[in-house]
Amino acid sequence: MARFFIDRPVFAIVLAIIITLLGAIAGFSLPIAQYPNITKPRISVNTNYVGASADIVEKAVAQTIEQKVSGVENMLNMSSVSTSSGEYKLNVEFNLEKNADIASVEVQNRVSQATSSLPSEVSGYGVTTAKESAETIMYFGLYSPKNTYDAMFLRTYADANFLDAVKRVKGVSTVGEYGPEYAVRIWLNPEKMAQLGVTVTDVSNAIKTQNIQAAVGSIGNRPTVDKQERTYSASAQGRLNTPEEFGNVIIRSNNGDNLKLKDIATIKEGPRNDLITSKLNGGDSVVFPVSLTSDANAIETVKNIREVLKDAESRFPDDMKLVVIQDNTQFITESLEKVAHTFVEALILVILVVFMFLGSWRATLIPILAVPVSLVGTFASFVILGFTINTLTAFAMILAIGLVVDDAIVVVEAVEHHIQENGMSPKEATYRAMNEVSGPVVAIAFVLSAVFIPVAFTGGTVGELYKQFAITISVSMMLSAIVALSLTPALCSLILVKKEEAPKGFIGKAVKAFDEWFARTLAKYVKNVEGCIRKSKLILTCLVVVVICIGFLAKVTPTGFVPNEDQGMTAVSIALPEGASSNRTEQIMAGLAQKMRKLPGVKNVMEVNGIDILSMGQKANAGLAVVTMEDYSKRSNSVQDIIPMIFGMGAQIPDATVMAFQPPSLPGASSTGTLSLYLMNLGGEDVNAMGERANEFLAACRKRPEIGMLYTTLNTNTPMYQFEVDRDKAQSLNVPVSTVYSALQAFLGGNEINDINNFGRTWKVVMQADEKYRTGVEDMRYFFVRSNDGKSIPLNTLVKPMAKNSSVVMTRFNGASAIKISGDPASGYSSGQAMAAIEEVAKQVLPNTYTYEWTGQSLDEIEAGSRSTQIFIISLIFVFLCLAALYESWTIPLAVLLSVPSAVFGCFLVQYARGLQNDVYMQIGLITLIGLAAKNAILIVEYAKMNMEQGMDVIHAAVEAAHVRLRPILMTSFAFILGCLPLAIATGPGAGARVSMGNAVVGGMTIATLFGIFLIPVLFVVVERFFSRKKKGTPEDNVTEQL
Repeated sequence: MARFFIDRPVFAIVLAIIITLLGAIAGFSLPIAQYPNITKPRISVNTNYVGASADIVEKAVAQTIEQKVSGVENMLNMSSVSTSSGEYKLNVEFNLEKNADIASVEVQNRVSQATSSLPSEVSGYGVTTAKESAETIMYFGLYSPKNTYDAMFLRTYADANFLDAVKRVKGVSTVGEYGPEYAVRIWLNPEKMAQLGVTVTDVSNAIKTQNIQAAVGSIGNRPTVDKQERTYSASAQGRLNTPEEFGNVIIRSNNGDNLKLKDIATIKEGPRNDLITSKLNGGDSVVFPVSLTSDANAIETVKNIREVLKDAESRFPDDMKLVVIQDNTQFITESLEKVAHTFVEALILVILVVFMFLGSWRATLIPILAVPVSLVGTFASFVILGFTINTLTAFAMILAIGLVVDDAIVVVEAVEHHIQENGMSPKEATYRAMNEVSGPVVAIAFVLSAVFIPVAFTGGTVGELYKQFAITISVSMMLSAIVALSLTPALCSLILVKKEEAPKGFIGKAVKAFDEWFARTLAKYVKNVEGCIRKSKLILTCLVVVVICIGFLAKVTPTGFVPNEDQGMTAVSIALPEGASSNRTEQIMAGLAQKMRKLPGVKNVMEVNGIDILSMGQKANAGLAVVTMEDYSKRSNSVQDIIPMIFGMGAQIPDATVMAFQPPSLPGASSTGTLSLYLMNLGGEDVNAMGERANEFLAACRKRPEIGMLYTTLNTNTPMYQFEVDRDKAQSLNVPVSTVYSALQAFLGGNEINDINNFGRTWKVVMQADEKYRTGVEDMRYFFVRSNDGKSIPLNTLVKPMAKNSSVVMTRFNGASAIKISGDPASGYSSGQAMAAIEEVAKQVLPNTYTYEWTGQSLDEIEAGSRSTQIFIISLIFVFLCLAALYESWTIPLAVLLSVPSAVFGCFLVQYARGLQNDVYMQIGLITLIGLAAKNAILIVEYAKMNMEQGMDVIHAAVEAAHVRLRPILMTSFAFILGCLPLAIATGPGAGARVSMGNAVVGGMTIATLFGIFLIPVLFVVVERFFSRKKKGTPEDNVTEQL
């Protein structure tokens, strides 16, 4: 094959150009993302049982729906939250391989089986099923700098003008709205109603009958009399639009005496629900969190959203401003930019190494040309495989720079050797060299691909991460082998000349000095190799020691899943004592936000009151603050420096619990703590007993040093009232029990009666008792119900309030009542160590009626741990088999593979020394190292085998091979090590991942090269002697294998 290309150089060059062009065309059309699609499909089911407590929602809604949904195909787990504002939310998570749309349909079908058993209020509210992403990709807010507009106006403006356009952007799943929604509020005066004998039911019936949309029909339509000449369509004003029109609704009429709504109530435009309010940097605002579908491309979606917002902004009234508070894609683009810089640095370092060793520009040019062809060509495969340009494929490209040059270096080095030493003409030398090295070139490409083939078949989140990396490297290796067999020999015969005059000046001196140093080193090296072969027993003992060291280091290196990254934001959860009012929460939040704005590097602080991000429910005593940082270029500190400061501020506020969270390092992971598990209560204990168990468990966990912060969403000491209706008394006074409940709901809960149309949209009409009649339990004396025989009876004679403690939020997991526990490991400890600590505590503390299950990132980490060991072993087996096939022998591959432990040892040693974790990136690095360590061995072993076939004895063959091959080995290894050095010392956004992987391969490769060049010749000799001794003893002497 090589001969064909040496004779037809133009053909070889055209082939290379075509590969590059295809790759370049593909490269421009590829989407860019931070990670491959590793977000598991999530389907959420939402509904609301208005006015019900968490306990009732759990019994009436949660249990009914979950019995049906449980066991949908490919479901991983489901978790639900029922809150005391009547909300119910179920999240069903599926395996990565599941198609989200199909999952959604299947869940929807199961839910519809349950609807017949749900309370009618719930079916009336509607049960919605939707695809959902776990992470909020961006927050934007509207505010009015001079306070011309209040929050309700801002939200209504957004609703009516541009929010629909944002929701239509491809990839957007939901746009939340943190701010008051427009409604017409009817504030009833119970005292006046009692005097006039009007009940709640009278009012709501009057509004329902007088605020209706009627289709009146038309005049003069067929069939008609013959002479009809015109038709008219008719309409009547049905729906009321303004508070004044509502005020004129007639409640009852007595001989022309009309009692109107405005006589017993105040009617205003006001917020439908006052619980959630948001502030931006201290001023009133409305905040919109945007979350994506799990299969969206973040960067493109956000770009399109920003365009929509920009267009909307051009039409804003004066004194209304839009600000993007947090945009997570900035982190993605910045970290990919950094990767691009690393790429350039790596390329320059590789060129330098090659030049130092080859000593001539002509020779250096050839391997450098191999780089664009192999790397750019790889993009073409992305299109076929459906990959994106992401952090992992970019890392693979950087590692590939060092690898792709290798094949070309091996060829050029061999050709140069023949031209300079044996004085052949370039073409002759190329023929001769290709005969010698095409074997090793194919072998190296094969081995490096073989390492990664098993990886491509693993599933799950981790499998997806490995896969993108592995296949990218495999493809670029395959291409580089093709280039080394076609383009490189063609260029060698064209470009190289017999004796080039040495470069002049400083460069010339440097190259000359380097050559002299190398010649001296080579002589010493050969002596040392001979010495090592004599002391082979000692060397083998060292190898055993290294293996034992690996075991020890693997134990002491902390494990983790992915390193923490500085994403320029942190979510802060603020919780006041249970039962605290919204006003108190607002005051404390405002004070805290003011302090947080003064922290170094902080740009915006957004506060949202009334939302509890831990349980995802609405609570008056909770709030969320999102702290966002300046651009990376404008600050010197990281979010990781700010988080402890926020904890410190929280500690100074006596009655608030403040927690700041690490931003999730993988998309779709939880943003409220990297550790998450559920304790499932299978013994049917009641809520208060569960609360005690949870506190006991947390107390035991908090004693462990590995755990930085841990919390549970179950809080069973929220003060509440349980209303007991005296049914006997109601019956004897002839009052239907249902009217008692509807009166309570209307006065305290707020009754949504029907709708009005305004600003081109439909809004709610809400009726509730005026604020001064809802301050305490004793106000029940103002509320009256009517008995069947027309008497008015005060509610407090029929209803007894009982004070009790319970939980505002009920959590379930996989159909059982559960306690959700989340948190972060202590600084200096990895998530793996923290998880081990929690598991130990669970064994000691929990009774046998409780079990626990990890979810989210913790679950992925457990999968990753068991996977990576399997992948590592399978990869070794694959390499062994490939080599056995190539060399037609079972023994030689052993000599090659025994050089791997030194690389693994180097990798662990360097990770441990720099205090890094054994995480996914290091594990990917380890697998790459198998191939790299084997590569050095192949170069020596292949040559030694050729020498033996020409009749040398084992020792001579090995020493001679080491002598000839030292230069290409050092060149390829240094090219790779220096190529990855920029990764190992990276800083800035996304540095965690780059350092972890770069460090692992640089450390492993350095030690593998320093050990390997002495170890491999020894192993070759030992293995050959050991196996040939066995053979001599057998009678089948004549059939000795050609080794």
